[in-house]
Amino acid sequence: MPSLQDKIALVTGGSRGIGRSIAIALADEGAHVAITYRSAASSAEEVLKTIRAKGRKASGHQSDARQFDEAQKVVDAVVKEFGRLDVLVNNAGITKDTLLMRMTEQDWDDVIDTNLKSAFAFSKAACRPMMGQREGRIINISSIAGVIGNAGQTNYAASKAGLIGMTKTLAKELASRNIQVNAVAPGFVDTDMTEKLNPQQKEALMNIIPLKRTAKPEEIASVVVFLASPASSYMTGQVLCVDGGIVM
Repeated sequence: MPSLQDKIALVTGGSRGIGRSIAIALADEGAHVAITYRSAASSAEEVLKTIRAKGRKASGHQSDARQFDEAQKVVDAVVKEFGRLDVLVNNAGITKDTLLMRMTEQDWDDVIDTNLKSAFAFSKAACRPMMGQREGRIINISSIAGVIGNAGQTNYAASKAGLIGMTKTLAKELASRNIQVNAVAPGFVDTDMTEKLNPQQKEALMNIIPLKRTAKPEEIASVVVFLASPASSYMTGQVLCVDGGIVM
């Protein structure tokens, strides 16, 4: 039997990139999956079709991750449709990279609100039904930028470091209710961002990765599945770096 048979999962920012791979990987393990997306409706529909083709239920919810009240509405809709919520993956995120001297207040606010405040809002909404069930998993997608920093990403690194602090604190708050809270900190992943790098930039990148390659989104998703599954039943408050050895 798949490790997540008939569990209910919600993945924020699940229409593209890492979020898409996470949603599909959870479905592969038997979960019924809801995703949120901001504007990529066609991409979201493709993900939902893929999940349904596997014999799982799926639902999509258009939501602006920066709007606090929308998180509660999405969680309420998921619980109403599926009856419960077992796994929340806080994946929604953006970048607005520039050096601090050039960074605007809007650049800062947009990244913090999308990456960190949305995780607060969705976790707050999700913990109530999970507490009632006395069971649940919250998995936050952080970044190695939140562990070691990265020049030109003050806002992004701050948001991802904040997720790590939130993960550890929420894990302590919710442990007595059998809700586990962990984080995944990816390194460089094959996404639209890495595809835009020129040969010189790619060579420089390979020089800092001990494994000498970027990750596939599926390699991040498989770690999320592990944290959502019974295989991680004695883990909480942890940050798993999936980075090809960079932090090492």
